[in-house]
Amino acid sequence: MNNQTTLVFEANDSDPSVYSLRPPQREKYTLHLILFVITLFTTTLAGATMSGQLPRQPNFLHLLSPHFFFKGLSFSIPLMIILLTHEMGHYIASRIHRVSATLPYFIPAPTFIGTFGAFIKMKSPILDKKALMDIGAAGPIAGFILSIPCVIIGLQLSRIVPDSGLHSVRIGTSLLIEFLAFLFGKTPPQGFDIVIHPIGFAGWIGLFVTSLNLIPIGQLDGGHIAYAMLGKKYERMSTVIIFTLLGLSFFWKGWLVWAIIIIFMGKKHPPAINSRSPLDTRRNWLGIVMLIIFIITFIPVPFVL
Repeated sequence: MNNQTTLVFEANDSDPSVYSLRPPQREKYTLHLILFVITLFTTTLAGATMSGQLPRQPNFLHLLSPHFFFKGLSFSIPLMIILLTHEMGHYIASRIHRVSATLPYFIPAPTFIGTFGAFIKMKSPILDKKALMDIGAAGPIAGFILSIPCVIIGLQLSRIVPDSGLHSVRIGTSLLIEFLAFLFGKTPPQGFDIVIHPIGFAGWIGLFVTSLNLIPIGQLDGGHIAYAMLGKKYERMSTVIIFTLLGLSFFWKGWLVWAIIIIFMGKKHPPAINSRSPLDTRRNWLGIVMLIIFIITFIPVPFVL
């Protein structure tokens, strides 16, 4: 029985489809673990560099310094937990809906944050729109919930200092971050800047990743949610979203890269096996909540160099 394949036929007048559902294969965890360890190292290195604890030309002994690791881990640990929580949200929701999925793959990178994020891979089709909504929303909700306390703790540990006028990387803010900064008295007055603590920066990245994933297009989390709510009608928004990102690229070049990635991934969303079953009221409200989260976490200009 374990080797049998189940065929599912969807009676659709315009697009009849046959799906093959194979039992999940046993997964090997070595690659997941290796990528996790490497990404933990690269994000720790990034955290130490941001904290000013790493010389311009570090050697291997610097990397083994306990002081170096302590400073770096204050950034890498919360960031890795946020990314892991986001992806495990997808993974657990997939298991609940009997969709075969891998554990998270982390992506180490030689960037100033040390990673390109993480992802899971779906190994079987999603059965219906309810499952699509739950799987798409679970990751952003999990990451969002964990990012908020990191931002709050980070703000409490951050310092407000006079603007030195020196060249530095400045991060943008969202409606949510502006509100939290105001709530906890960390809005810098004119002529002052806030030096964000590594924990707060990890939370900032978590909220930024949430907003990126909630862009309602393609196979992003937002694309899953939009397709579950609107069906193929949501594809009409795709061109508008692409041009919006291209317009925003005049203010931050990263939006141009993101638009190209989305175009390469494809603007359309593959249908669920049962794409005709409607969402219930609770999941429609969940979709509205996800739209609100997208709006309050979106950062038009994430970085100013």
